[in-house]
Amino acid sequence: MLKNLHIHIGNHKKQLLFFLVAMSLSILVAGSTQRYGFLGPLAVLALAGAGTFVIASFNNPRIAFIFYFAYCFVLGFVVKTFLDIPVGLAMDAILLLTWGSILVNMNKFNWKSLKNEHVMLSLVWFGISVLQVLNPYGGSFTGWFNELRFTALSWLLIAPVVFLLFNQLADLNRFIGFILFFSCLATLYGVKQLYIGLTAGERQWLDAGNHVTHILGGKLRAFSIYSDAGQFGASQAIMAVIALVLAMGPFSIIKRLIFGLIAVLMLYGMAISGTRGALFALASGLAYALFLSKNFKLLIVGCAFAIAGFGTLKYTKIGDEIFQVRRLRSALDPKDASFNVRMENQKKLKILLRDEPFGAGLGMSGMNGTTYNADKPIANIQPDSYWVKVWVMYGIVGLLIWFGINAYIIGKCSGIVWNLKDPKLKTKMIALTSGTVGCFICSYGNEVMNGLPSSVIMFMSWSFVFISPWLDEKAKKLKADGDD
Repeated sequence: MLKNLHIHIGNHKKQLLFFLVAMSLSILVAGSTQRYGFLGPLAVLALAGAGTFVIASFNNPRIAFIFYFAYCFVLGFVVKTFLDIPVGLAMDAILLLTWGSILVNMNKFNWKSLKNEHVMLSLVWFGISVLQVLNPYGGSFTGWFNELRFTALSWLLIAPVVFLLFNQLADLNRFIGFILFFSCLATLYGVKQLYIGLTAGERQWLDAGNHVTHILGGKLRAFSIYSDAGQFGASQAIMAVIALVLAMGPFSIIKRLIFGLIAVLMLYGMAISGTRGALFALASGLAYALFLSKNFKLLIVGCAFAIAGFGTLKYTKIGDEIFQVRRLRSALDPKDASFNVRMENQKKLKILLRDEPFGAGLGMSGMNGTTYNADKPIANIQPDSYWVKVWVMYGIVGLLIWFGINAYIIGKCSGIVWNLKDPKLKTKMIALTSGTVGCFICSYGNEVMNGLPSSVIMFMSWSFVFISPWLDEKAKKLKADGDD
């Protein structure tokens, strides 16, 4: 009898496991409901869901990273919904879970693929950032650590993910579809904020002091599901560049029409954000796309249209009755009060950094500066630019290294794109490279490439461009074998 029972258990392991788990959850739900009321079963179910997610992630690290990527898009909304809970730490925990799973399953991956300039340079920048803990300026260790997470650690952890987990053409297509889908969702939510209204958490966030920059002349600057209007507007401009390039690619008419409609939606999202710097992301990204395409006739025509557009904004009053147009127009006004404040702040920073070639250290500028180093005069001067922020934290030496690293990666990506043979793949790589150029240029006006989701999109885009020669060879081989 015991032998038969043993055989039966062996043949029905999954069913028995499911039964035991279901019974355990039922008992926990019943007990917690009796003691804690409605919150009890919710906590049990949340715990069960979290356990399932962790187990699935350790079986397949792609699951954890996909969840992390989606969370990067909605983090701003979650933060404003749960104002008193440090929900940002969950993002780091999921990324660390991804890497824990990668290390557990390390025998499944090709680690030699990490021997490339993108990963190596992210490691170099991380090393430089870690050494900033020794900066003699005397900043807070907590401020240094919090800044390190975004400025260097995320780059180091995200850059290799594409090479290890998402190195197929299908992954590239899903990545493009993923970022365009969430960007469309963001614009639609921005429209909801303007015409339907804000949530209680969003109103509370504005009342905490953010209304100064997000309500101008009685008009709301939409910030959507992102951290602020600056990140929202710049991200939509970058996505507009990507969608417009894809709309001009060698795809079917239906796909090109869809990309064109997405581009229009992204441009509308950029406009309702009231982010002036987004205009430069759009212009620089499209100009670089035309440059990469080597279509110099179209480049000349595009430049002519761009000059005409900038001229219309600068020298006419057309559309001045529209708030968003007035905001864009002010970006080209050298007498603009905001622009002059930025220039004055940079003059003050120049004096304070005169004898600091390696900067004041991480966490000494921006939000971490005012939060953890408020006793330092330099920390209370807003950089209003990621380029300026890097200069404050790393000094002129670090700024030149950082600029050189970014310029090298963009140049390397450009060289890779020019040598690609497959026209569809080449168009996708032009779109991603141009988007990163727009992100980099736009970061002079706002802290775009150090915020979410732009930073993750930028790092993953570079990695996809770096693996594109291999994808190109694979596509060529499939065609040679007659398998499309």
